[in-house]
Parts: sequence; structure tokens; C-alpha cells
Amino acid sequence: MSARPLVLVVSPGDEADRGYCLEQVAAAYDIVLLTGTEPSWEKQHIVDHAVADLNDTTALLAAGRALAERHDLDGVITWDEWNLVPTARLARALGLAANSVEVMRACRNKATARTLFARHGVPSAASMTARTLREAERATRTLGFPAVIKPAASAGSIGVIRIDRLEELPAAFEFASAGASRSREDSGVLVEEYLDGPEVSVECVTHRGTTTAVAVTRKRLGPAPYFDETGHTVDAADPLLATVAPTAAAAIKALGITDGVQHVEIRMVDGRPRLIEVNARLGGDMIGHLVHLATGVDLARAAADIACGHTPDLTPTRHQGAAIRFIYPAYSGTLTARRLKAHVEGMERVRFQRQAGDPLVLPQDGGDLYTARIGFLITTGPTATAAEARAQEAYRTLDVQVAPVPPAALTTGQRAA
Repeated sequence: MSARPLVLVVSPGDEADRGYCLEQVAAAYDIVLLTGTEPSWEKQHIVDHAVADLNDTTALLAAGRALAERHDLDGVITWDEWNLVPTARLARALGLAANSVEVMRACRNKATARTLFARHGVPSAASMTARTLREAERATRTLGFPAVIKPAASAGSIGVIRIDRLEELPAAFEFASAGASRSREDSGVLVEEYLDGPEVSVECVTHRGTTTAVAVTRKRLGPAPYFDETGHTVDAADPLLATVAPTAAAAIKALGITDGVQHVEIRMVDGRPRLIEVNARLGGDMIGHLVHLATGVDLARAAADIACGHTPDLTPTRHQGAAIRFIYPAYSGTLTARRLKAHVEGMERVRFQRQAGDPLVLPQDGGDLYTARIGFLITTGPTATAAEARAQEAYRTLDVQVAPVPPAALTTGQRAA
């Protein structure tokens, strides 16, 4: 029998994006896994697992209980946005510490979150729910233009689009509704005030009601009207942290979150922070890894510590910058070749997530950031500016070739997948 504490991880994600999370937790904990597919790369990090349909609440709870019968679990965590509510429900069923199901529902539902932000005086965006196109039209008359049309409970910028005039609303509402249909909690659409300013996220750790803002992630966005993120940078010495930390902490408190790791998205409007949303889990897009490279703080380990009743160590041990650039095609098509032609100073890793022959579908052709992303590269440097310059240099050494395919054919293939 191992003397190490045992944590249940729900939905580990893909190795390229989330493998570092499981690896960091496994450095200090024994792990049992609840997953939707038979483990492959995860096997080296776990001591046991159960496979269940994670979209079926009854099956997920049954599999979790079966693991609890075989093991003395100390805690349960997930970094999967889509499984925040089911994991909270599982924790309650197993008698393990976690934020409540109600709190996780509030985090998942952007309309509920906006209401709580307003009630607690957290600066946010004006927002109205629209179940029909007519309701969306009325909302734009109230809120004005530009406006943002988005799913009420989605993730990863799926279905989020900006419009500048009323004529753009029907197509935008259809786009957002398609994204909203993927949610298990709420298939509604929101019409929101457009917050004009740079976008950042605040990576936070909350323990027993006290929030520590660990780092700021500055974001690079793709072309409008979409909000797909094409890169991030983290600097251990970012002066913006002191400005955004109080607003992030206030938003977390307004939602009722008492414990865990949070990824808080903010826009700086006229130099002041305005809330976009609070994600009650570790940020995606390798952000936790960037934070670790830049500061030495291990957010995945912190999440496991808190879940298992331990105080997380948030002491910085590094003082540098880190950057990630995502590799996207200039147009939709079929990937025919991809390689990095030369190594660049500060290159930490390059990962290709698509193979030759794979279709790449950009948002304007019916896809999203996941259907178009070819991979990513990560660089470090003494500052975030230096790391980003190295990432730009590395990006220029890429050889990516895409054969154009008619958008209609790509969209049809994607929907059939």
C-alpha cells in the first residue's frame, strides 16, 4: 500500500493539452482516473481507473462510487469545464470536499454569473438572455452596438461572435445557438455589451475562502468577429497583477467559490478591469504550464492539494516569462505537411496535434479553434516580451502546407464526424 494520498481525477483530457496536469499531480499523489475512454498515455500516472460515459450523470456517479469502494479517496478534481457540475455532484455523493453543485452551476451559466456580479458590485458587462432571434433583436436595441452574441454555458470561445450592426444578427444568432446546443446545462444565448480593451486572464488559487492571484496571462486574439485565442504570455513580474487581482477575487467571492483553482477572464476597459467570466478550474491552452515555467507555481498540484485538504504552496521559485503560439492555417483545407525547420533559443516544446490528411476548419467556415488548430509551440525568456519574440521567431520557421477545400465540403465533413 502506498503512503501517498489518493485523488480521483475526472476527465483527464488530451495528452497534448492536459498531460502536464496529470504528470504534476502524480508527482505527489496516487491517482485513480474516471474517464470516457480506455487510458493510454495516462497509464504511467495512475494506479486504477474506471471508464464511463461522462455525458451520462448516472453512469458517471456509478463509476465514481465503484472507484470509491476500491480505494480510500482523499479528494476529487477535474480541469474539464464540461464536467465541473458532474464532478461537484460526485464529490457530494462520495462525501468529499468540493464547491457545491449550485456554485458550479453559477460558474457554468454566464447569465447567472452576470446577475451575481451585479449584486456584489463586480464590474462586468451588461447582458440579456435571448431565446429567440426576436428577443436578441430587442436586446441589441437596449445594449447597442458593437454587441457580443454568445452561448450562455459553453467554453473555449465556442459560438462567441461580435456584431457591429443589426443586419449581422441573424447569422450571429445561428452561430451562437449552434455553440449553445453543445451544452448540457443551458442551451440559451446571451446578448452582451462589447468590452473594448485588451483581454487578460488571472490565474487564481482559492483556499478556505481566501484567493491568491498567482499570475496574469496576456492574450493574443485572432481576427474579428471571432474571439479565438492564438497565443498567450505570462510574466512573473507583470505589473498588471496588482491591478486585476482585487477584481478577480471579488468575482470569485460573488460566485460563492471557497476552494480550488480559477481562471478568471477580464478585459481592461480604459485601464480598468471588467469581468468576462470565471472558470472554476485550471485554465486551458497550457496556461498552467506557462505559469509554472514563469513562476514555478504548480497550479495542478495546488488543485489536488486543496481537494485533499492540504494547504497549497504558492511560493514563486522562478522569475521569467513564457509564451505559447497556436498554429493555425490561413484558410480552411486539408493539412498536407507540417514541420519545424529550425530550433530557436528558448524553445521549450513544439507539439503538432494534426496529421497530414486531417481537415482544418476555421470558424468562418463552420468550425472553431479546435477544428482549425494544428498545434502549438512554447518558448521561455527572461521576460514575457523576450519569450514572445522567440515564439514569433520560431513561428516563422514553421513549414505548414494546407490544400484548400471548398468550405461547404469541410463543414459537411465536420458535421458528420
